[in-house]
Amino acid sequence: GGNAVKHGDLDETLYFPPESVDVHMGKHDFLCTDCHQTQDHVISGRSISVSLDNKNQIYCTNCHNENLHTDDRINAHVASVACQTCHIPVAATRDATKMFWDWSTAGSDEIEENVHTYLKIKGSFVYTSNFEPEFAWYNGTASRYILGDVMDPTVSTPINMPNGDITDPTAKVWPFKVHRAKQPYDSVFNILLQPVTYGEGGFWHEFDWGQALELGSEIVGLDYSGEYDFAETEMYWPTTHMVSPAADALTCDNCHGENGRINWEALGYYGDPIDWGGRFRSNSYNE
Repeated sequence: GGNAVKHGDLDETLYFPPESVDVHMGKHDFLCTDCHQTQDHVISGRSISVSLDNKNQIYCTNCHNENLHTDDRINAHVASVACQTCHIPVAATRDATKMFWDWSTAGSDEIEENVHTYLKIKGSFVYTSNFEPEFAWYNGTASRYILGDVMDPTVSTPINMPNGDITDPTAKVWPFKVHRAKQPYDSVFNILLQPVTYGEGGFWHEFDWGQALELGSEIVGLDYSGEYDFAETEMYWPTTHMVSPAADALTCDNCHGENGRINWEALGYYGDPIDWGGRFRSNSYNE
């Protein structure tokens, strides 16, 4: 918890922001409810961290025309690139957000405590301001790591991987804050473990990982071998607030070219489409 900790694009700086922080709320005096409208107690909008479907979603094109750009080359991108990808070039522009959390260092009395770098009960943190979002295909839904799923401790385990790829006509390239962490796992069964933190026997009181993990496993019904270690995980948060003024949006050379911020191969392309003449639209990839 705490201001700006989780999302990176949603914090108290949006109460009364200048245009440079959010063009809708700053320049046009939007309120949250101008976009997140409510009917019969159903609030429009979805959160990837808790939502299981893509119903009742909010899109920029609910208000904006898909072909509003004067340059047809930019309009052509809208079929496969989310508006936010270009119009939110950086996030956490005023208050830093937590990008990394290492639970393995928790419990030490030798590390000086600081709310933004280390707490004995929680471990080590890295906070970042003005971070550049990472890009992934996203069709509005996500897969989930469920307690008890076997994971590979040699690679980072996605907690909520966005669904979609270059062949998915419903997916677009979206910007994300990717929160990375090191969490406890059972080193025999290769499953992430749920510790008890608060209360009798909890880690925050005893600072005994083995005891906290055994108690937590009993509560959630997980097998626990008694052997544990820490593995890397990652959680995706779509970056969709803090829309910059049009003059600050990404331009062609921000993504294309030698120093572009997009990893084309990771998105399923042969490389930068400009270099090999490929089309950007996902369902034209094999043409």
